[in-house]
Amino acid sequence: MVNHFTELNHTLIACERCPRLIAHCRRVAAEKRRAYRDQAYWGRPVPGWGDPRASVLLVGLAPGAHGANRTGRMFTGDGSAEFLTRALHRAGFANQPTSTHVGDGLKLNDLYVVAVAHCAPPGNKPTPQEIANCRPYLIEHLHLLKDVRVILALGKIAFDGVLAALGEMGIDVPSPSQILGAERRGRPKFAHGAEYALGCYTLIASYHPSRQNTQTRRLTEGMMDSVFERVRLNLGQR
Repeated sequence: MVNHFTELNHTLIACERCPRLIAHCRRVAAEKRRAYRDQAYWGRPVPGWGDPRASVLLVGLAPGAHGANRTGRMFTGDGSAEFLTRALHRAGFANQPTSTHVGDGLKLNDLYVVAVAHCAPPGNKPTPQEIANCRPYLIEHLHLLKDVRVILALGKIAFDGVLAALGEMGIDVPSPSQILGAERRGRPKFAHGAEYALGCYTLIASYHPSRQNTQTRRLTEGMMDSVFERVRLNLGQR
């Protein structure tokens, strides 16, 4: 187990456990989007970031191809980042409502950001094996973030990834094979706003702030604000 965020990030950035994802990150960085053709892309696994003494761990799916894979910081430089950072600012977890590039002055307060896959995947769809390859990094973050009490999972893939990580950490998370009949209602299921007590953590689920969800209004700003209100209530804050 690593003993410092710097060590973990160095290991993560150098990771090549998933050749398909590494190749995709590098290809996107070389080809670029026309709007960013004059910019140098990060093009590698993107580390987590935020407040090392955070009470809240926000877990996303994976870096955006032309967002975090370009800028080198989670939820930075794309539409998902715009929507999420405004919500973080309204909820008091960010000092400003914009997240455009590293060095833009954004600071997170009492919140840390990671993902279940730290490389941008083709079609925003990492395979189950690629998520499993990255799971040790989520577990290491949970070990290092000793003050985390609430985990906010953005999207079903992140939600399922958190459940798998907690299970590997020895926290009792019932598996489908362990649950029969009416008891199946005890299995944590993804739904926007769902909340579960798992060990020392409260796991809260939200739809992912993807353009597909926000532009179709499956996820609205009000819905996102309500999730962060739940987070605050679980921290004993209003």
